[in-house]
Formats: sequence, structure tokens, C-alpha cells
Amino acid sequence: MSSVTMKGLYKKYAGGVIAVSDFTLDIEDKEFIILVGPSGCGKSTTLRMIAGLEEITQGELYIDGKLMNDVPPKDRDIAMVFQNYALYPHMTVFENMSFGLRIRKMPKDEIKRRVSEAAQILEIEHLLDRKPAALSGGQRQRVALGRAIVRNPKVFLLDEPLSNLDAKLRTAMRSELSKLHMRLATTFIYVTHDQTEAMTMGSRIVVMKDGFIQQIAPPQYLYENPANLFVATFIGTPQMNTCEGELIDENGTTYLTFGQGSKIALPESKGRKPEVLAYAGKKVTFGIRPNDIHAEEAYIAQYPEQVVDVEVDMTELLGAETNLYLSDGDIQFTAVVPTGTVTCKMGDKIKVAFDTKKIHIFDYDTEKTITN
Repeated sequence: MSSVTMKGLYKKYAGGVIAVSDFTLDIEDKEFIILVGPSGCGKSTTLRMIAGLEEITQGELYIDGKLMNDVPPKDRDIAMVFQNYALYPHMTVFENMSFGLRIRKMPKDEIKRRVSEAAQILEIEHLLDRKPAALSGGQRQRVALGRAIVRNPKVFLLDEPLSNLDAKLRTAMRSELSKLHMRLATTFIYVTHDQTEAMTMGSRIVVMKDGFIQQIAPPQYLYENPANLFVATFIGTPQMNTCEGELIDENGTTYLTFGQGSKIALPESKGRKPEVLAYAGKKVTFGIRPNDIHAEEAYIAQYPEQVVDVEVDMTELLGAETNLYLSDGDIQFTAVVPTGTVTCKMGDKIKVAFDTKKIHIFDYDTEKTITN
């Protein structure tokens, strides 16, 4: 078993700076948990508290039901992989991977067996005699992972391990890490600021901002049901479109107005909910993802009450898809449409239709969602 439980963790630094506030989370055995958020949100500090590299100011940390607050890092049965690999330049790959085991005075035969197994898993058997300077970035990252694997820890802690790799290698390593997690069948806690990494690898994602947890959920649920405006705009590429609008209750239909007189009807399943009707006549923030704005003639003809007149600011051809950068007065929208859906250029006036079933509405002041 390798469960991790955090109850009300706080980290306060000298001068009253609070890096993490009331962090509470139960991580089950064999989960792949991602802590994601912008720089400075407290995710790495949380990971370092789990590792024992940062003292917990307040709260309790349990690993397998045992209180770990005052247990030294070396006795927590965890392994940490850092952003900068932290390899010893004068040692070979074998020596780097076996260093921790040699410090523990493990028998040489056992060390060789563990390093060999880890090298086989990571496909770096042919690199064991090389030194870090002779390795690529991806190979160094595999060595850093191997050094953690040989310890057979209960929990793996990974602090932005792919951030120094180029885009192509990062994509490949995301897949490798997911396979590694399944093969090792242990608990992974992974920190990143890259929401694509979070969406593609995590069984659950913890979104953080300013030291607070904003939402904890599986990736797809997080994408479709964000708890607030921050989560909605942080998760998803391209970013969700958001702007100010007003809800109007008119003849049994709820409308959303915005921009230069744009007015679209919300479906009954969304617009007639009591929690939405409570905002009738009030200012709200609404959001819609770029993929939910349609430019197909057939869609526009089928849903006339969802149509908005916009001006094309720019188009961006991306192969199978095209990004349309649109404006409605001072409001900008991005739409992602299949290439060939619409022929337009900068300055053209076109019609697009919003998939109103996918619109998210947020309280203007609190920024909490009112439509999930």
C-alpha cells in the first residue's frame, strides 16, 4: 500500500508569507495525482512538504496511515525526481543510479540486479557506462527516473521533470511516464504548470492558485465542469473564451446578451435552472470553449437563436483545423473549426453559432460557476 493523506497542510515562511493554505487531499494507492497551477501557486512547496524537504507549519501528513510530520526524508520511503535531473557529473549512469543503494550499504549483487531491472524498464541498458555529459536531455531524465525506481519506494514525487525537454521529447516522455506508472503500480505525485501534461497523464488533477486548492477531479470532469472561472480558463487549449454578459428572462426563455447587441437563447436544461434564473437581469461572466463555436452553414441554419455576427481579426491554418480570431465590438473570441468550414479573411463579417449547451456561466463577483 502507498496511500498519502494530507489534512489541512499550511506552509508559512518568515515575514508572514503563506505559500500553502489548508491543503487537504486523500491519495489512494497506485493513483497518478497531478498538482497543476501557475508559477508560485504552492504546488512544488506541497511536494517538498511530502518529501520532508520543507517543514510543515500546520496540519498532518500520513503515508500508509503513519504520521510523517517529524519523520526524516530518508525514512519516508519516497523517491523524488527533480526538474534539473540532479545527476553527479563525475559518475557513470550505473554509479548515479546505484548511489543511494550504495549509501545504504546494500549488497553488490542486489544493487546490480535493481539497476539492471530499472535500466531495462527505461531502455537505457546501453548507457550504463556513460557519464551525464554524454547523454541527451531525454536520456538524463530517464537516468534520474532510474535512480528513483531502484529504491522501490512507496511513493514517487516528480517536480516538473519534463520542463527542460523540447516539445517533441516532452510528448514522448509523457507517454513513457504513463506506461512506467502502470508497470510499477505505485503512487505518483506529479507537479507541473503545463495543463496538457496534467490532462494527459493524471487519474485526478489538483488545480491550485495562490496556495489554495481550486478543484480536485479527473481530467475530463475538470474540463467539462470547472468549479470557477480560474479553473475554466486554466484547463484547455486554446483557452476558454470569457466575457461579460447579462442574463434576461423573456417569455419563458433565458437569453444571454453581450457585445454589440448580441443575444443568444440558452437551452431550457441550462437556462431555466433556478440557480441560473436567480441571476436574471444581472451581470455575469460567461465562457465558451473555442471548439464549441461553429462556422458551418448547416449548424448556423439549424440554430438561428445561437447565431452571433462577428468580424474576422485573423485566421490561423493548423492543418486539419483552423483558428479563427473573431471580435464582437470590444470582445474577442477564438473559434477552432475544421479547415474548409468557412472561407474568410481579415476584416470579413461572418456569422458563427455558439453551442449553448456548452456555455459556462459564472457569478461576476465570486467567479464561481452557476451552471454545472
